[in-house]
Amino acid sequence: MQPHIVVSREAWIAARKTHLAHEKELTQARERLSEERRALPWVKVDKDYAFDGPGGKVKLADLFKGRRQLVVQHFMFAPEWNEGCKHCSFWADGFERMIPHLAARDTTLVAISRAPVEKLAAFRARMGWTFDWLSSGNGDFNYDYAVSFTPDAIKSGDNIYNFATSGFAIEDAPGISVFYRDEAGNIFHTYSCFARGLDMMNAAYHYLDLTPLGRHEEELPYPMDWVRLRDQYTPAPVQASCCHS
Repeated sequence: MQPHIVVSREAWIAARKTHLAHEKELTQARERLSEERRALPWVKVDKDYAFDGPGGKVKLADLFKGRRQLVVQHFMFAPEWNEGCKHCSFWADGFERMIPHLAARDTTLVAISRAPVEKLAAFRARMGWTFDWLSSGNGDFNYDYAVSFTPDAIKSGDNIYNFATSGFAIEDAPGISVFYRDEAGNIFHTYSCFARGLDMMNAAYHYLDLTPLGRHEEELPYPMDWVRLRDQYTPAPVQASCCHS
């Protein structure tokens, strides 16, 4: 942590107001970015995607559940894995309770992974989640939306991730894709984001950003090295008191 001066309440309020002006600049920039995002062109989805769910095969149109908007959380869970990605689980813990609120705004959120539906169901039960989780393991969906890569693509360097800004070293990657369904039943792909574009969806990170220590990941091998599945954390060590008795 960088050193901090200790000041009077009045001096703190003055410094906080200066920072507030910068926060407002960011808020206004974010609003402009959201308007630009909503104005992006769309791509019509012509492929008839099918997924495996707990009740059998379902189509992409079924995932909307009668609503106009669908958000797909591309959850890293390869067919040979025995549990889902700990980082995707970090995000899932956050959006788990958002589902009814999104539904109230004509939006359905589901998770999709390549692992078989039986593994998804078992891990979902272990984590206590209730969101819909489908398997795309028997189709092209993950590959078409750039969150899965064949071994040959990885070997040849064709594993294009985040709109060609980087490659991805393993077969599954995280992402979000958004779709819209019109009154005629046509489905359109409207948006996707990957990598740091997912950051704003993690409320826990943004709470940490409010604290003096922040995310304090600088000394770790990689930024999310500290993350564990929710049931795998050990109790945090008790810090020694900084006060003298």
